[in-house]
Amino acid sequence: MSSRHRADDPRMKEIPDIVIDPSSSKRYMKGRFLGKGGFAKCYEMTDVENNHIYAAKIVPKALLIKPHQKDKMTMEIAIHRSLIHPNIVGFHGFFEDSNFVYVLLELCRRRSLMELHKRRKAVTEPEARYFMRQILLATIYIHKEKVIHRDMKLGNLFLNDMMEIKIGDFGLATKIDYEGERKKTLCGTPNYIAPEVLNKKGHSYEVDMWSIGCILYTLLVGKPPFETTCLKDTYLRIKKNEYYIPSRISAPAKSLIQKMLQSNPIERPSMQEALDDEFFKCGPLPTRLPTSCLTTAPRFSVAQPMASSRKPLLEKNGTGDAIPTNGLTKESEALRKLAAKNGEGKEEGSRGVLRSEDGAGEPTDCYLSELLAQLNTIVKSGPASKAVIDEDEAEDPAAVPVYWVSKWVDYSDKYGLGYMLSDDSVGVRYNDSTKLLLYANGDTLQYIEKDGGESYYQLKTFPETLTKKVTLLKYFRNYMNENLSKAGAQMTPRDGDEMIRLPFLNAWFRTRSAIILHLSNGLLQVNFFQDHTKIIICPLMSAVTFIDEKKNFRTFRLPLLEKHGCSKVLANRLDYARVMVERLITSKSGSSRVKSTS
Repeated sequence: MSSRHRADDPRMKEIPDIVIDPSSSKRYMKGRFLGKGGFAKCYEMTDVENNHIYAAKIVPKALLIKPHQKDKMTMEIAIHRSLIHPNIVGFHGFFEDSNFVYVLLELCRRRSLMELHKRRKAVTEPEARYFMRQILLATIYIHKEKVIHRDMKLGNLFLNDMMEIKIGDFGLATKIDYEGERKKTLCGTPNYIAPEVLNKKGHSYEVDMWSIGCILYTLLVGKPPFETTCLKDTYLRIKKNEYYIPSRISAPAKSLIQKMLQSNPIERPSMQEALDDEFFKCGPLPTRLPTSCLTTAPRFSVAQPMASSRKPLLEKNGTGDAIPTNGLTKESEALRKLAAKNGEGKEEGSRGVLRSEDGAGEPTDCYLSELLAQLNTIVKSGPASKAVIDEDEAEDPAAVPVYWVSKWVDYSDKYGLGYMLSDDSVGVRYNDSTKLLLYANGDTLQYIEKDGGESYYQLKTFPETLTKKVTLLKYFRNYMNENLSKAGAQMTPRDGDEMIRLPFLNAWFRTRSAIILHLSNGLLQVNFFQDHTKIIICPLMSAVTFIDEKKNFRTFRLPLLEKHGCSKVLANRLDYARVMVERLITSKSGSSRVKSTS
């Protein structure tokens, strides 16, 4: 992989593809770009000797000239390397060469709670309990080690492949040198900063509890408690302790939030007191979560046969009751009957027919409107006409989609469109507007009715009325496995997959140039026929992933492309997607047919 650094940046020399630790002569191979923040850029880094992959935080020495900058990084390394806990990002060493400082950390492939929050907004209370329990356990340990994190926020709560919390980024952390010491430094992130920090009265461990209270509120409500469009107003709200808890939040959750967000730090609970709170006893507490919860709420009612050979999915609540049996959620869309059949659906030059749903005011419609606004903005900015185009500065791999369509087959002249998602699950959107998904485990079936209701079955035990549809799904699956190549990343099955809820194909149509696929989680995918390139646009992440002819992935933030520009190839595809979104929105207003385009 070529370097993502600009050669003309005087502050930044090129990071070599092979990095050598001068003290041990160990060799590391630079891999995928992971992201950037502050002074650092992060890459995957593989130990050549044993093939172990780390996340390498790489800081150019040219940016560590001032003494306080060096001291800050020295303190961060000293604190982080001293902390060893299952819910803290593992520290695996550091070294430096003539140009860079390299810090080797545990690789958290599922990014952070920030990305989950952007895709999901509010999460369910069982999920919040799961995440909060791990955050509190780790913070209890951190405080026992006389460390205050001071920057607890969603973006610093990382997730590994097992969907376990890993607290990271100790750049603002500090050590308490003596009992009762109060720190004076003004630091933190605006939406999470405690009032005593803003008031400069001195602060201690309690600031972490305040931030965790903000995290709990954000997870359950969908936005931070004191957030405004103006930093000054946000700080004013924090000082006045002005926030509102919606009525839909349960009484135990509301009570715990209020305890955590006490203006007076000594009135806040300790981390252990919070962990012992009624909130963690009043309802289901999952022991694990599926990867799919990054994009879609899990299904907490699971048929016993599916979990019989595994440890319990959820801990019992305080009353000894197991999980409720009515926990299946319904997608909020009301499906519309297919307006017309596509008699020539298998021909690339055929007239397309839109398969769509109603849902005025429903989430997917909101996503389309939001997506259109984003695409209008980026197209009007003329990203390909910038004087200096620097796509590298717009790249953000953390925004890469979790699920996308990796294969598809159009048999809509008779039955519908079959597709495979990136995790190897298979779905069909039938011509009668129903949908059926077979999960990657090869056993779980998810059926979505015309009215949006969801039902779950096993491949060996499903209603006789679904026999024909299951047979067709198997046909589509076999055809795609035998005849089509996959554009996607393999996902490894793991504990927690019993609770998966997958996005499904919400609408689609074809033109002469491409197939347009709109998933129920808001994702829009455009596959171009001529060069087999693809773009996947997520309005919630405000990001686009471009997959080139060689199946290489690069993910960019749309606002950053607007600022830094992009290639003409990508700009043209974004403009094309904009027109396709307009057609989707028009079709939802009543028109069902879309004209062919070249």
